[in-house]
Amino acid sequence: MSDIKVIITAGGSSSRFGNTNKLLSLVKDKPVIQYSVDLFTQMGFEIIIPSNKSAIEDYKKLFQEYDNVKIIEGGSTRQQSVRLALETIDNCSFVIIHDGARPLVKKEVVIKCTEAAKQYGGAIVGVKTTDTIKRISTDKKINETLNRENLINVQTPQIFEFERIKKYHEKYSDESFTDDSALFELENEDVFFVEGDYSNIKITTQTDIKLAELLLE
Repeated sequence: MSDIKVIITAGGSSSRFGNTNKLLSLVKDKPVIQYSVDLFTQMGFEIIIPSNKSAIEDYKKLFQEYDNVKIIEGGSTRQQSVRLALETIDNCSFVIIHDGARPLVKKEVVIKCTEAAKQYGGAIVGVKTTDTIKRISTDKKINETLNRENLINVQTPQIFEFERIKKYHEKYSDESFTDDSALFELENEDVFFVEGDYSNIKITTQTDIKLAELLLE
């Protein structure tokens, strides 16, 4: 898998989680971030983790036995962190970008997304929106009900041709997108949707830890 590298983002502030680093919080017997690191390790990938400066030593200690994991200092935003991780990669064809806060991603979803990215150049995982979505005005008045048949909830991984995603991160380095596929959209580049799994939740609050434990059972 030397032609594909993985970036697992770990630079968030965990502000909605509490006073602890959510990625180091335990889901059953393992820290949140270790679940996705173990999955990508088992699949044979090299991994770069852009981290908050304050957590670098914690991650280095956690993954000290892993030969395939590199910890670097990230930026002040997710986008900056991904760009800094991309800059450490010398040569590969595709890059997988995954949120460290999504511990329950499945191997078959990664494989499906990788196959789509190889075919189209860019692919993202998501699930069809099940809620009714309405657009509101600044004064909270309902303006419009959107057709949910054309809406998805975006997840990770997101997979792109390396040279293109690196170029777009450099070009839009002053922006602050929370989603890497938005950079492809700015360039009118096609990105394709791969149906994921509703269990691929993002750990945001303490309640999500309990939900992840239930899903693991």
